[in-house]
Parts: sequence; C-alpha cells; structure tokens
Amino acid sequence: MKELLRRLCALPGVSSWEDQVRDCVMEVAGQYATELRVDAMGNVIAFKEGARDTGSKLLLTAHMDEVGLMVRSITDEGYLKFDTVGRIDRRVLLGKRVLVGPKLLPAVVGLKAYHLVSRDEEKNVPKLDDYYLDIGAKSKEEAEKLVRLGDVAAFDSTPEIFGNGLLKGRALDSRIGCAVLLWLMREELPMDCTFVFTAQQEVGARGAFGAAFSVQPEIALVLEGAPAADLAGVPAHKKACALGKGAVLPVMDKGIIVDRKLFETLRTLAEERNIPWQLREATTGSGDAGAVQRTASGVRTAVIAAPVRYPHTPATLASAEDIEAMLQLTRAFINHLSKED
Repeated sequence: MKELLRRLCALPGVSSWEDQVRDCVMEVAGQYATELRVDAMGNVIAFKEGARDTGSKLLLTAHMDEVGLMVRSITDEGYLKFDTVGRIDRRVLLGKRVLVGPKLLPAVVGLKAYHLVSRDEEKNVPKLDDYYLDIGAKSKEEAEKLVRLGDVAAFDSTPEIFGNGLLKGRALDSRIGCAVLLWLMREELPMDCTFVFTAQQEVGARGAFGAAFSVQPEIALVLEGAPAADLAGVPAHKKACALGKGAVLPVMDKGIIVDRKLFETLRTLAEERNIPWQLREATTGSGDAGAVQRTASGVRTAVIAAPVRYPHTPATLASAEDIEAMLQLTRAFINHLSKED
C-alpha cells in the first residue's frame, strides 16, 4: 500500500490535467476490473463483479486531482503571473518549487524580496498578483518558447516516509482514497462494486457529479482526506481530528449532511471490529460527497476520511495507521452491504 501511495503522489495531477495519475490508475485498475472506461470529464469508472450480483448498487469514489497554479500572463522580464487552481493559502507559496506544463519545467514561486517591502506591506499577506513564477528566462520572448498561457504548475515534492509511521508528500488528501480503492480492487469482492476515480474535485467537484449521474448508484461511499487539527495553537476542544487516531467519519460539511443510517452503520462496524475511528463535525470545506448525494433523484452517501496535516501544500502528512483503518472500515462496509437485501 505504501509503495502504491508513493507512486501516486509522485505524479502531478492538477485539476483538468490529471493525465499522468489517470494513466497510473488505468494501469493498476485494468488488471482487476471487469469493465473499465474514461468518461467525458476524465473520470475513471471501473466496475468489478463480486460474489453477489448487485449491479450498480454501490459506488466507491475518490478524487485524483490536486491543487496547483495556472499561468495567465508573462511579463516583459520573463516572469509568469498565475492564478491558483483550487484553494491554496497564499502564505505557503513563497520560495516553493513547482513543475510547469507538460514538460514539467522547473520553476520557483517568487515575490519581492523582504528587504524591499515597506512597513505596511510587512504586516499583510501578499496578494496573489504580487507573486510570480521564475523559470530563469531573461525575457518574455524566451519564456514564451518554454511555457504557454494556460499551462498548470504542480508543487515539486518527493513522497517519502516521515517521522514515526507517517507519510509525507503533496496531494495525499486525494491520493490516499485512490490507493485504498485500487488496493480493494485486488481482492475478491463479496458484491459488485463500481470504483470511480474523479477529476476536478478541487475546483468544485465537477467530475463526481457526472460520474454519479452515469452510474446512478443506490449508495455511495466517498474516500477523502480530512484536515487534522492536532496542531500547535489550536484549542484542545477543537482537536477532535488527529493523526494516529484512526479513520475519520464526518457528519457534515458545506455540501452534505451524511446519510444518518450509513453513518451509524460505519460507526457500529468500526466499534464491533475494533477499528480506530474519530468524529469530524461540520467544516467550512466541501468535497465530492455533496455532488454525489444530489445526483439525479438523490444518492444515500457517506464518507470515510484519513486525517492529514497541511493539506494543499507540498508537504502534507498522513499516518499509515489511519490509512490502514480506512482500508479495514471500507472493506467491512462492503461486506456488510453484501448481506443486505
């Protein structure tokens, strides 16, 4: 599992440019899927027959894409001005290495040197317009030979084992779910399952809606990352979601209130099987779950998440124990549903 996750996190996959991640998913899923296709949005939809014929009753999904940057103009000096793709905290950008365009051109996120800022500027977070990408070009003409407007840039980050049982890398909040689904596809399943690896989640869950409309499941389980709160400076009463404490069962976010019966099923399964779990209450974000739930006439939807520190940065951290708990609970959920009428 760790090697699969490291392989996935090594691939750039900014929203709408998920090609390399999709190719990897297709290669692995193709070994086990009964049917495999890519839809118009770029989602990978893999159906695998199980011991029980249930058709499209169950959809399991995780998103492939990650946040990044998109080139919107080139200055006369050869610097690249950019917009963010997805939500990125501007405070983390300065000095970060990124890879630009399909040729993965190395670049550095630049900003006016600290020595040159005024006292008023020093007190504020720089605006996005103040940043630029430095590719080492000497002029606009030279830069235009290397980069096109609309090219995206992904954080340049090498996934690795970190600390005591942790993993470090970019896009862990998305690729954890992908790795768990691919791992489950290797196994003999007790019921038919449709596995969907979605595109463009970071820019509004655009892929998930189309995929769920195509599959039209009765029940959906979304696997994703949850921002951990076990950080310095966070009040103790807000530290409910922490690394090393197990899989996270969200109750709601801005896009969804999780199906109550499915939530209780997941909670009961975790407690009966001694799978560590933790509760995440309402958050300000939203993911694929809300889009899936509102598809067609509605889909009963639940979420299992892995807590991650520093999401949407080059150095997201996750616990191998939490990922294992997510895998065990997802497997238990499939087994439980296979016994239902």
